[in-house]
Amino acid sequence: MYIPPYRTLFASGKLAERAEKLVAMLASCNICPLDCQVNRLAGEISRCYSARLPIVSSYCPHFGEEPALVGTRGVGNIFFGNCNLKCSYCQNYEISQRWKEERKNEVTIQRLAEMMIELQNVHGCHAIGFVSPTHFVPQMVEGILEACKMGLHVPIIYNTNAYDSVEVLKLLDGIVDIYLPDIKYAEDEMGYRYSGVKEYARHSRASLAEMYQQMGNELVIGEDGLVKRGLIIRHLVLPNDLAGSRETLSFIAENLSNRVTLSVMSQYYPTNKVTFDNAEKFESLQLLNRRIREREYDKVLDLLDEFGFEQGWAQEFESQDYYRPDFSDRATPFKL
Repeated sequence: MYIPPYRTLFASGKLAERAEKLVAMLASCNICPLDCQVNRLAGEISRCYSARLPIVSSYCPHFGEEPALVGTRGVGNIFFGNCNLKCSYCQNYEISQRWKEERKNEVTIQRLAEMMIELQNVHGCHAIGFVSPTHFVPQMVEGILEACKMGLHVPIIYNTNAYDSVEVLKLLDGIVDIYLPDIKYAEDEMGYRYSGVKEYARHSRASLAEMYQQMGNELVIGEDGLVKRGLIIRHLVLPNDLAGSRETLSFIAENLSNRVTLSVMSQYYPTNKVTFDNAEKFESLQLLNRRIREREYDKVLDLLDEFGFEQGWAQEFESQDYYRPDFSDRATPFKL
């Protein structure tokens, strides 16, 4: 039976020590590469519009993750509100970019812990997945600490945009069981143009390297056939190769390993700021104002063979037709 390492950290008191160190970083916030330096402990806000308390926009069993994570009872996903990126095409923009509105969804650390236990004990979810956790890592760890006191024992999934701090990731070693980063761009220019952050490629690659350092190539598979520990790198294919898929896959193969597990996604569709009316106003957005073409996707799949990747998943091309979250229904935003 798989026992998450965070249980050992909890028993030794080291989980509490990690939580304390992370919370202290909020006093002059450098939790992510934006390095805003505001005192979130005192209620100051900056880019992510988030202060001391975590914002939970939705939590529910989710069945749209990779098959080896979902099983029969799903991943218990906790969707943090707001985000440290401003992706013009964000599919979760209803909760990630309506910063002022989402402040009303602040919860206490105790309530965050109760959500984890509900997903584990009531819904029977195989793991707890934190979605867009980067700007709330200290609160996430505090919540895990409290949930451990209540019997939390399933794996923790860190579902991130990869714009993470290496210093923070080091403090998550032994707390996170499964890293699930989505590496978005191969060029810093694209990260700034479409997600509003500087040096995305540099920071995301450093983050991947740290995650790989912690997890290596191999996935730990439990008796139920589901992943319990490891690294799964996601890559969303964008129109007109704005993601720089060749460069990204080459980086992973040459600097990490071609034995790492990949998840290539075809689910892109134009939404948020790249819908037709907006894209007509801004030339840079016009390149994103369509779904990917099948030949574009096939080229990326061919790259997997070229670089020798064998482990992982590739979404069906048609996934762009049915993967469409609707956060107007916070209890069940995914109708898969």
